[in-house]
Amino acid sequence: MTIDHIALYAEDLEREKEFFETYFDGKAGGRYHNEETGFTSYFISFQDGARLEIMNLPESKRDASKPRMIGYVHIAFHVGSKENVNTLTEKLREDGFSVISGPRTTGDGYYESCIEDNEGNYIEITI
Repeated sequence: MTIDHIALYAEDLEREKEFFETYFDGKAGGRYHNEETGFTSYFISFQDGARLEIMNLPESKRDASKPRMIGYVHIAFHVGSKENVNTLTEKLREDGFSVISGPRTTGDGYYESCIEDNEGNYIEITI
């Protein structure tokens, strides 16, 4: 059994699509839109075959009163080396994204950093 894709809701779908294309070499498929429900989505494919579905409904809004206790926590991108972790983390920092942690070696031996994307979703960058 394999995972087919991971999905997350976004407030600004086009901005999220551009984020994953620009920084993680994602390739977005065609935009899907359901006129009846207002649901819109893109599937973004990555070099190794992983896919991310980013979705929006007109009522998709982040609720600051609800902590990150369930649901989407983070997506981890494997970038191949410590140098690549450092370089991408610095590029994202320079472009104004918040670096939550790292780059660092974690207690369980991973070398990683964690950043927030445009909508506060956690993105882990690891080797």
